[in-house]
Amino acid sequence: MGVVLFMFLIVFSFLLFLSWVMRIAYFIWWKPMKLGKQLQQQGIKGTPYKLLFGDTKEIGKSMEEALSKPMNLNHQTAPRLLPFVHQMVQKHGKISVIWYGPTPRVIISDPELMKEVLSNKSGHFHRIRVNPLVRLLSKGVSSLEGEKWAKRRRMITPAFHQQKLKGMVPAFSTSCSELIKRWGNLVGSQGYCELDVWPEFQNLTRDVISRTAFGSNYGEGKRIFQLQNEQAALVIEALRMVYIPGFRFLPTEKNKRRMMLDKEIKSMLRDLINRKEQAMKMGESGSDDLLGLLLQFKYNSDNQEHENDSKNNVLTAEEVIEECKLFYFAGHETTSVLLTWTMVLLSMHQSWQEKAREEVLQICGKSTPDIEIIKQFKIVTMILYEVLRLYPPLGFQLRQTYNRIKLGEISLPADIELLLPTVLIHHDPELWGKDAEEFKPERFLGGVSKATKEQFAFFPFGWGPRICIGQSFAMIEAKMALAMILQYFSFELSPSYTHAPYITLTIQPQHGAQLILHQL
Repeated sequence: MGVVLFMFLIVFSFLLFLSWVMRIAYFIWWKPMKLGKQLQQQGIKGTPYKLLFGDTKEIGKSMEEALSKPMNLNHQTAPRLLPFVHQMVQKHGKISVIWYGPTPRVIISDPELMKEVLSNKSGHFHRIRVNPLVRLLSKGVSSLEGEKWAKRRRMITPAFHQQKLKGMVPAFSTSCSELIKRWGNLVGSQGYCELDVWPEFQNLTRDVISRTAFGSNYGEGKRIFQLQNEQAALVIEALRMVYIPGFRFLPTEKNKRRMMLDKEIKSMLRDLINRKEQAMKMGESGSDDLLGLLLQFKYNSDNQEHENDSKNNVLTAEEVIEECKLFYFAGHETTSVLLTWTMVLLSMHQSWQEKAREEVLQICGKSTPDIEIIKQFKIVTMILYEVLRLYPPLGFQLRQTYNRIKLGEISLPADIELLLPTVLIHHDPELWGKDAEEFKPERFLGGVSKATKEQFAFFPFGWGPRICIGQSFAMIEAKMALAMILQYFSFELSPSYTHAPYITLTIQPQHGAQLILHQL
């Protein structure tokens, strides 16, 4: 009996091992080869699959080489921001394939096909299943899919309605006024100073999101921002490697730090939420800000009333925390990079700086602009659009198929990742003309729809149902900040400035944005 049991265990163990080997072989060899063949048969060219790692080594090497040296003072950024993708499109065309580990990524740099993917009318595209460590940044609305996403989006959208945004303008002006005062003190009696505006705008936009979303200021939320920045750096590092399932559970030094940061951020947000709830109960704080709105949907986990009722619009305490993490992190990034690149480009193109200043002074003098005045800025708006075209906050977007789907003339099988390179389309001379790499705000004189040969070739905030919920917030904030800066300062590039845009989660200045400010 004992011998039989022993033999059974050996056979069982062998079969288990064989099954494990076959599963690994399926995922790292048979499935990639099958998908690659299906794409190749449809004329989609690209790199051949390399076992397990795909093109990750080559992608990393090309990025390292691109970032090792700065650019000239021009706007031909695509070869630096997405060097490997740019090379593939140049070599294989606007629809081509590269490999991220054992997963094929089809590059879609055709605007009509990109529109179809982002509009997702078929419902067969979703955000890619990324490294689980990314979810440490936030498991808020941007990470959800299907009905969960739709329900959460409906809850949050009222916070960004026009009337709500109008009520946020005083908070915008308070934060901007403090920035102007600080810069005035730095300039002092000599009338000028050198300043890296990149961290300045990070602090400004963090203060704005703290005031408008949470009813606090940057001083109170500073520690949360610091922790989230560190977490973001650790997450980006993880994204550059092929993820091995279960790796996040290993007690490595960086994994332990990631978990510790997550725990501390959640603890601080939980305290902030508790204080807000108490203030609302005491009538000391309203529900006009984002946190107040979210707390209207929150229910106590001890209350069983909504426990099994999925039809109710309710949020758990943990879900409120995740939305707060998202807005603390994402709520300031778009505007801070937009303002930074705007200042840099207006320093390069002084005539447009003067045109913008003349418009602001003509419309409101040195008075603080309100929402009605902001709506009158045409040149300022054209400039911001052109900056968003040349330096969009997100250089690319990723989607994934989960069913076979027809896209244009091609048929994509399930489990194909799609890389949508915003930068390449925004710089495409076939769409924008021979001057696509030049800073020409006048191309937006007739609005976005008349700026390009294709109606859909400009999407700095995304497109379709998942378009950035905070785009109007970001644009109003950017217009007010730029207008107030133009009222009081002129600026030029510092001799120490190095033009080196690069992609982290957004397109940022690798070595800062050093300018010379002059008091007017």
